[in-house]
Amino acid sequence: MASIKPFSPLSSPLNQTIPSLNPSFSFKPISDISFSSQFGREKGQVAVSVSFNPSGNFDLSLYDEQENVEPAPPPMPPKEGRYEVILNNDTIRRLDLSPFSDATGITTTSSVDPREFLERTIGFTVNYERDDEHDLRELSEFPDIRLWFVRLDATYPWLPVLLDWRAGELARYAAMLVPHQMSMRMGVVFNPEALELFIMKKVFITYSWLKDNNVPKPRSKVKDMARMLGFGIGDELFDMIDQNPV
Repeated sequence: MASIKPFSPLSSPLNQTIPSLNPSFSFKPISDISFSSQFGREKGQVAVSVSFNPSGNFDLSLYDEQENVEPAPPPMPPKEGRYEVILNNDTIRRLDLSPFSDATGITTTSSVDPREFLERTIGFTVNYERDDEHDLRELSEFPDIRLWFVRLDATYPWLPVLLDWRAGELARYAAMLVPHQMSMRMGVVFNPEALELFIMKKVFITYSWLKDNNVPKPRSKVKDMARMLGFGIGDELFDMIDQNPV
C-alpha cells in the first residue's frame, strides 16, 4: 500500500488522516503540521496550520492565540546565481509570461535541461505596487498575482521542482496556487485537502518529468520537494507509478 504519512505521530486529538483520493492510499502530513478549525470555517472544513521555515522545518500551533510559540527563523538568502524572474504590475495584469522566459531562457517544455536548473534554481521578485498604500494583504492574496502564477504553472507544471526551496520559493509558489489564509502567529494556513491534491499532482508530474530527462535519483528529489511542504512520500507510490506507466 502506497502511503504518505507522518514521520512521528501527532499527540493532538485533532490528529486525523486526511481523506484519501483513493482507498489504496493513506495521506497524512508529517508531525510538524496540525489541524485546526479556526477562522470561522464551516463544519467539515479544516485548515492545516503551517508556519514555513525555509530550512525545512515548521513552527506549529493548534490555536493562533496559543502563547509561547516561537516565530520561525527568517528566510535564508536567495541562492547565489539563481535565475531571478522579476515581475511588475503590468506583466502580471497582462498575464505576460515573457519575464519568466527572458530570465530563464525557458520557452518550451522540450527545451529544458533539468540538471542546469536543479543546480542554479529559480526565484521570483514581485515588484507589485498596491492601488491602496494601506492595503496590508500578502502578495498571495491578490487575485491578479495568483492568476499569473496559475498560468505559469499550467504552462510549466514541473516548475516547483526547480525552485529555490531553501529561500522559501516553493512555499510562496504553493501559496499562489493553494487556498489558504494568513495567520499573524502561524503564517500560511493551507486548506489540507487542497494542499494534498497540489502535492500529489506535483509528485506525479515531476517524477515522470525527471525520469524522462534521465535525472539521477528522481525519487529522492521528489521526496525532498514534498517534504518541504510537509509530506513524506513512500517508495510504494513510486513503485506503482513505475509499474503502471502512462
